[in-house]
Amino acid sequence: MSEVRHNWTKEEVLEIYNKPLMELLYDAATIHRKRHNPNEIQVSTLLSIKTGGCSEDCGYCPQAARYHTDIDGNDLMSVPQVKAQALRAKSSGSSRVCMGAAWRNVKDGPEFDQVLEMVRTINKLDMEVCCTLGMVTENQAKRLSEAGLYAYNHNLDTSEDYYKDVISTRAFEDRLETIENVRKTNVTVCSGGIIGMGEKLEDRAGMLVALSSLNPQPESTPINALVAVEGTPMEDIKPVEIWEMIRMVATTRIVLPQTQVRLSAGRTQMSREGQAMCFFAGANSIFAGDKLLTTPNPDVNEDMAMFELLGLNPQKPFKKSSQPKTVEAEDSKITALGEKPKWSRPDHKIERNEAAKAKAKV
Repeated sequence: MSEVRHNWTKEEVLEIYNKPLMELLYDAATIHRKRHNPNEIQVSTLLSIKTGGCSEDCGYCPQAARYHTDIDGNDLMSVPQVKAQALRAKSSGSSRVCMGAAWRNVKDGPEFDQVLEMVRTINKLDMEVCCTLGMVTENQAKRLSEAGLYAYNHNLDTSEDYYKDVISTRAFEDRLETIENVRKTNVTVCSGGIIGMGEKLEDRAGMLVALSSLNPQPESTPINALVAVEGTPMEDIKPVEIWEMIRMVATTRIVLPQTQVRLSAGRTQMSREGQAMCFFAGANSIFAGDKLLTTPNPDVNEDMAMFELLGLNPQKPFKKSSQPKTVEAEDSKITALGEKPKWSRPDHKIERNEAAKAKAKV
C-alpha cells in the first residue's frame, strides 16, 4: 500500500477514509514510518507580504475585497522587513518561510521584481523559500526558480466538482495549469486544500484523487480546516470535528505516501491530543507563528513545548531537496515578458458569495 499511485479512484479513497479508525491509523502510521522519520516535523512560517484587496471571490477568504471582514490590509512589504521576519522565524525553529500575496495572479513589474529580491534574500539565509502569489505563467515560474525559490504553493482547495460552489472568479483548470507551469522548473510543488466548507466526503476524496493524479505528486500538501471568518460567505459554518481532520490526514498519508502532509489552518481549535493523533496519522509539517496570513495560529513557543512533550524535532532545511542556487538580478538570463495572460473568469454566480458581497455594501 505504500507505493506511489497516480490512478486512485474516488471509491478507493472513500473506502480508506471510512475504515474503522484504529485500522486507518495503523495503516497510515505504517506507511508514514516507511517513508519518513516519524519523530521529525517540518516547520514553516507563513508571512503575508501583501494583505487584502484581492479581486477573487473565494468563499472562505477574508482577503477578498468584495467582503467586509475588518482585516488590516497592507501594501507589499519591503525586502528588509521580510528579511527581519525570516530571521525571527529561523531563530524560532522554522526551516521554511512561505510568502503570501493577496493577488489573483502574478504581474510582471516592480512588485514582482521586489518579490524576486525577497526570494534571493531568504535563500541566502539558508532557509527554504515558498511563495503563494496566485496564478503564474511558465516564464514567471522560471524567474522565481532562478531567484532561488524552493517551493510554490497553489492549493486545489477542494474537488473539481465542488470548486464551482466555492469560487466563481477562476476555474479549477487554472489551478492545474499553474502547477504545470511550476513543474517546468526545479521548484517543488505545495498543493492541498480545505475541509469543512460544506463539501461532501466524496469531494474530499475527489480532491485527493486530483492531487494523487499529478505526476509527480506534490512534495507537500497542506490540509486546512476552515476557519470561519465573520463577513465571509462561510462565516456561519461550524468547525469540523477533530476526528474528520484525523481521518483526512491519515487518508492523505496513504494516498500521497511520499508527500509531506502539513497540518495547517484550524490548529487553534485542536487540542494537543488531537494534534498528536494527526502526527501519528502521518502529518509531518506545520505552520508556526501566531497568524496564518489573517487567521489565528498557536504561538510558536506553545508549539515547541508540544514538540518537547511528544519527542518531536524540527526538520532541518533542504532535507528533502537540495538548496537552490540564487542568480542575482544583474546576472539573470530570464527576462520579463510583460505577459498579460487571460486566466479564465467563469460566468456563474454563487448565491452565498453574492449575499456576502451585498451585505458588505450595506
